[in-house]
Amino acid sequence: MSEDYVGQLTDRQKGFLPDHLGLEWLEARPGYVKGRFEVKTHHLAPNTFLHAASVIALADSACGYGCIISRPDGALNFTTIELKSNFLGTTREGGVSVEASLVHGGRTTQVWDAVVTAEATGKTIALFRCTQMILYPK
Repeated sequence: MSEDYVGQLTDRQKGFLPDHLGLEWLEARPGYVKGRFEVKTHHLAPNTFLHAASVIALADSACGYGCIISRPDGALNFTTIELKSNFLGTTREGGVSVEASLVHGGRTTQVWDAVVTAEATGKTIALFRCTQMILYPK
């Protein structure tokens, strides 16, 4: 990938879940990804609170995209081998943003942390961590 990571990640997600959820990417570079979505009805659970899966989709996509642009030389791809999320709050409207950062960038694994916030209040909605296994040609 070249240096226009935001454009490439946006193109990459067309037709896939992140696209259907309206995820937008604001900044992307090796080791860091920032994105957001505007809350719509399809992001909510039937109880009218933000669905946990919407929050996880935003955080996991940011970390996964970060892994793609931060992979070691010779790596082809990655797959998630573990993820964890702590939910601390919610929102029913407005924007939801994420900042994902590389914590460990090894040859065979990467560990990413992400913080998801409600844009209107700045309050943290979730803390997220995932481990990615780096895939190489056989």
